[in-house]
Amino acid sequence: MSIKKRRKLRNQDPYLEREKARYKNPLPSREYILKILKELGVPTRESDLLNLLGIRSTEAENFSRRLAAMIREGQIFRNRKDDICVMEKLDLIKGTVQGHADGFGFLIPDDDSVDLFLSAREMHKVLHGDRVLAREAGVDKRGRREAAIVEVLEHVNKQVVGRLYAEHGILRVVAENRRISQDILIPGDCALNAEAGQVVTVEIVQQPSKHAQPIGRVVAVLGHYTDPEMEIGIALRKYDLPYVFPEAVEQLADGLPSSVQQRSHSERRDIRSLPLVTIDGETARDFDDAVYCEKDADGYTLYVAIADVSQYVNPGDAFDQEALKRGNSVYFPQRVIPMLPEVLSNGLCSLNPNRNRLCMVCEIRFDKHGERLDYVFYPALMRSHARLTYTLVASLLSAPADGEQAAKYRKLMPHLQTLNQLFKVLLKSRQKRGAIEFETTETQMFFNTQGKIERIEPVQRNDAHRLIEEFMLAANVCAAEFLQKHRHSVLFRNHERPAADKIEALRDFLKEFGVQLGGRKKPKAGDYAKTIKKIKHRADAHLLQTVMLRSLPQAQYSPENCGHFGLAYDAYTHFTSPIRRYPDLLTHRAIKAILRGENYQPDNWHELGRHCSATERRADEATRDVETWLKCFFMKDKIGECFNGIISSVTGFGLFVALDDFYVEGLVHVSELPSDYFHFDAVRHCLLGERSGMQYRIGDPIRVKLVRVDLETSKIDLVLAKTEKNKQLKATKKHTKSVKPIKSKKKNKHKISI
Repeated sequence: MSIKKRRKLRNQDPYLEREKARYKNPLPSREYILKILKELGVPTRESDLLNLLGIRSTEAENFSRRLAAMIREGQIFRNRKDDICVMEKLDLIKGTVQGHADGFGFLIPDDDSVDLFLSAREMHKVLHGDRVLAREAGVDKRGRREAAIVEVLEHVNKQVVGRLYAEHGILRVVAENRRISQDILIPGDCALNAEAGQVVTVEIVQQPSKHAQPIGRVVAVLGHYTDPEMEIGIALRKYDLPYVFPEAVEQLADGLPSSVQQRSHSERRDIRSLPLVTIDGETARDFDDAVYCEKDADGYTLYVAIADVSQYVNPGDAFDQEALKRGNSVYFPQRVIPMLPEVLSNGLCSLNPNRNRLCMVCEIRFDKHGERLDYVFYPALMRSHARLTYTLVASLLSAPADGEQAAKYRKLMPHLQTLNQLFKVLLKSRQKRGAIEFETTETQMFFNTQGKIERIEPVQRNDAHRLIEEFMLAANVCAAEFLQKHRHSVLFRNHERPAADKIEALRDFLKEFGVQLGGRKKPKAGDYAKTIKKIKHRADAHLLQTVMLRSLPQAQYSPENCGHFGLAYDAYTHFTSPIRRYPDLLTHRAIKAILRGENYQPDNWHELGRHCSATERRADEATRDVETWLKCFFMKDKIGECFNGIISSVTGFGLFVALDDFYVEGLVHVSELPSDYFHFDAVRHCLLGERSGMQYRIGDPIRVKLVRVDLETSKIDLVLAKTEKNKQLKATKKHTKSVKPIKSKKKNKHKISI
């Protein structure tokens, strides 16, 4: 083919103009390369592709990089002959490796198809989180579909945090992330003088392969397990949480003014005269939202003012890039890793009292019965009239009108009472709507001067908590409807209805206790709410509610609206916390774009949804790890003591027991149960003794003894207290005689998060 014809072929690229806009010397687009390869219909050498597309020698290196990027993305693949193949033409599966502490793993396909089992031999080639291409390799002895790894697309673990061990002169690091089951070998001259037993950060210099373990070098010595805040330092590195703001962010922050500038609010509505107040927890430092309500003869007007973070964080700037990377703030006990630098999160964007602040307002009109009549969004200038706490507001609302405390807040009392009146009205509307309300116990940790737990106490949610929650829900729903009305993309907060098999398993379980769940094959949130109300005062309410909660899926972010099952909303998004959640910031940008008659379009809404859902899960797992370790440290001097508790979870390998006095969870291994063969019933969430008929079930009270605390693995081991064995045997033997076996089904371990 002549040079002229090759150039003509290249100019037929439908994405040529886009490439010209991005690059000074544009290359053929990825889409066009794929199209050409598909038309060729056979694996193609890179040299032939270069010739076909008229790639000059000066462009060859950049073109090879583009092909390499396409390989990493799993769009194309090089076979053993080094020919380029289109992935769609091959029977290969692209996905992510999920490791298990016992050495095996699973391939999680990108197309959401069924997970495939990876044997320990296959896992020897990779680490947890790696991106791979694999082929289906049959079925194992247990009937699981197996996969064989063909190609590693990306080794994602560049650094790993773990504990250093020295045995027979060989140094190795055991990763804190137990899903990384391979030890990392450390050459003697790469230990950075770290001592055995210390926690270190290791840079992997040689990734694992079929015939070799990973090799690394120590790049940082963090210290010993019991050092102050070590548990947080480990979690930050284990979950790859960004915790240091890059220099570009610091430079941008240094250029911000110390107060709101006149030019920032010249075109905004001035609502500084409205007595807006913030209501948060005692330890809160960043204040996203403020509220105020007016009442007249026809109903209520609610003002929900939210910090206008989008005024200071522009698409693509250093603030935005780092906020996207973090996804959300992470709240550890005694420490916060903010999404935004402090000058914004605790300064310009925080609705601190008696300070001018920029905000986005959702003004909502309700009738006397709590039915929403109308709403409007607009940018404004506000001034918070007080920083109040949940405890204070609850106390003020329940105190006598002529009391000393009410007198101190005399000017605000009428406004708080109006807010409370609207809350009571909306609460009735919520119940009518059928939103699910699970009764759960939240706890608060109190720390000593060494940063370790001194005591753990339950937190009582009062009406002030629920008041703010109800108003935030109302604003979020308005935001979702506003964006839908204008056909503008956004990240919806989706909570899908439970899967059919989960519903069936739940019905089978509830039936054993004489409880019915309405709604037939497709129950609504209201059906769940009615059942929860019916069982509220039963002795086994904890058990029934726990199983109902576990039947629900996890909430996710997506540009495709699926509604929010738990809250009983047709459409729901996050608008009220842009200081600490990136999806809320995106919602603000979209709303402001509509108000300007424009359209806000980031690169890829679907990818943003997946990323924000992942960073949310990452934060949850990291904080859970830290809290679990702190609780282990708290319990280590109580070994040998006996405690009352409740069985909080049942598995095939034992019982998890939540201790009544400390809100700490430990495991009674199945081998510690009375001598018998115990079988796990996943539907009834119990372990059942084959010979004795003994039964251990979620929600059952139990007395246990603490026998071991392992700080390295954050595990608490319990055994039954001596008096417990005969007590349980006598109590359950008679009960289980009439129990009929039910086919076991997979248990959902997700929790709901709105």
